Amino acid sequence: MTFALVRTAEELRGLKGDGRRAVVMTMGALHEGHATLVRAARERVGPTGTVVVTVFVNPLQFGAGEDLDRYPRTLDADLALAREAGADTVFAPGVDEVYPGGEPQVRITAGPMGERLEGASRPGHFDGMLTVVAKLLHLTGPDLAFFGQKDAQQLALIRRMVRDLNFPVEIVGVPTVRESDGLALSSRNRYLSDGERRTALALSRALFAARDRLAAQAALRARAAALPGAQGRADARAEALSRLGEARAAADAHAVAQAAEGMGAEAVRAAARGVLDEAARAEPPLTLDYLALVDPADFTEVADGHDGEAILAVAARVGSTRLIDNIPLTFGAVK
Repeated sequence: MTFALVRTAEELRGLKGDGRRAVVMTMGALHEGHATLVRAARERVGPTGTVVVTVFVNPLQFGAGEDLDRYPRTLDADLALAREAGADTVFAPGVDEVYPGGEPQVRITAGPMGERLEGASRPGHFDGMLTVVAKLLHLTGPDLAFFGQKDAQQLALIRRMVRDLNFPVEIVGVPTVRESDGLALSSRNRYLSDGERRTALALSRALFAARDRLAAQAALRARAAALPGAQGRADARAEALSRLGEARAAADAHAVAQAAEGMGAEAVRAAARGVLDEAARAEPPLTLDYLALVDPADFTEVADGHDGEAILAVAARVGSTRLIDNIPLTFGAVK
């Protein structure tokens, strides 16, 4: 298929292709993260399939005071990147094409999960996001749709919508792409000054500190599991060392004893919070919106002692730019 830019649903329907069709939905200002999605889509559908990239700045996702007018629009560069990454078609409709009757009266509601974290910070955002995703799925008719895991709550809600409303499409999540310094790729990164970018690096550093804390807890838990008598033996050793004045060794033994009972979600949160608290005192400062360790099924906070999958998510402002990031974690992997 010859690479094409189309503006209307009628034009899109007129493009026939063999094999399966994949869609990558974007709001433009494409970067390497989007290119990674396109390449993943191309790999899945193969040379005979079709990859469609949508470029549409959805007004329903922007609340009062948000950056709809400021949002970058770089269609020529987007076309070049999409083509280079392996797309066959870019569908770049106008607002009148997607919402021909004006703002839709009937919308998809994100439900309770859509009211947490990003939904609490940006009321109505997820309703607008799901509404346009549903429309674009209908308009593009894909077999597969690819989304980045950086927007973890968005991805979870799209999966839930597709499951709950029986959309005949497979939703594929693609791992977050990061710049060499660890900052998650985002079209909003271009708004950051050099100083703001240095502060913004605290988001990824906080997530990595939490991941490292969890890994350390897992190692302690493995040591605890290997002890004869596990909990009781570790406690007795810690008390004996303490009586001998071996403070550091006693502290280590206490940590092993605690690890025998499981890995603490609160310790993981604390590791991330320490990095973010330091960034709040930087110049320019980071203003935290939320830090949450949540169950990926419904984005509710997990309890201390949680076993299983979790997502550590963070959102903050640096200057006038709001950034989000997250990292998947697994608790209780060592038994």
